[in-house]
Amino acid sequence: MRPQSVVFSVALVALGMVFTQTGASFAKGLFPFVGAAGATTLRLTLAATVLLLVFRPWRQKITAQQWRAVLLYGAVMGAMNLFFYAALQTIPLGVAVALEFTGPLAVALAGSRKPLDFGWIVLAVAGLLALLPLGQGSGDIGLAGVGLALAAGACWAGYIIFGQRAGTGGGPHVTALGVTVAAVIALPFGIGTAGPALLDPAILPIALGVALLSSAIPYALDMVALPHMPTRLFGILMSGQPALGALSGFVILHEALSPLQLAGIAAVIIASLGATLTIARDSPPPVA
Repeated sequence: MRPQSVVFSVALVALGMVFTQTGASFAKGLFPFVGAAGATTLRLTLAATVLLLVFRPWRQKITAQQWRAVLLYGAVMGAMNLFFYAALQTIPLGVAVALEFTGPLAVALAGSRKPLDFGWIVLAVAGLLALLPLGQGSGDIGLAGVGLALAAGACWAGYIIFGQRAGTGGGPHVTALGVTVAAVIALPFGIGTAGPALLDPAILPIALGVALLSSAIPYALDMVALPHMPTRLFGILMSGQPALGALSGFVILHEALSPLQLAGIAAVIIASLGATLTIARDSPPPVA
């Protein structure tokens, strides 16, 4: 693989991260109307509708092996969204993303061999710990929310692994199928908790914006990038998510950041940039 191909893939992933955290901030505004499961259902259902109309996956030939990967990819995506939005009901966005990051971090650690790679992971973990409000305002952090965010992290690890398998030899139409599977999984939970409120025209514009920012655009970008970059590079790149989540929560939701959390943001950003430079240069090209 040419170096510029890796750089382009990194840029796509970074852009998708910005969209994801911005959309998550706006999604919190839907909670009073439809709850966490309802917001998840609206996000995934509208995103799936947009992606199906744009990419029309029924025109593509998909093998049985790829179908299995798509089903797994969509299943972990649906579970990841349900767990994460449920966590946001009780803990701040930046903290939820930081806890969720344990999934990508585990993927990155599993594939690391060089001492320098471990150095970036250690720095990312230090930033992660600094972002957690331990000993300061920890009363606002619910134990259930922590568990849900960690469960979302486990699903995020599966999203990375199965997303790469599903995307290899495929394209954006695979994203459309995966998000559709995720929407089907979330739908019963949304209907069970929100019911007719899901069809309220007053909230549909916000829900559509959340769907585009949080699902349709970033998932499509990830599916284009994942087959062309090593899994561990993608995993460590995700270390930027807690920083973006905390910043988005501060700017949009007015969730205050302590000096320690600001230091954590800086550490996570440095780890992400360092990993991008060293692993992108040293890693062998993935099998296309």
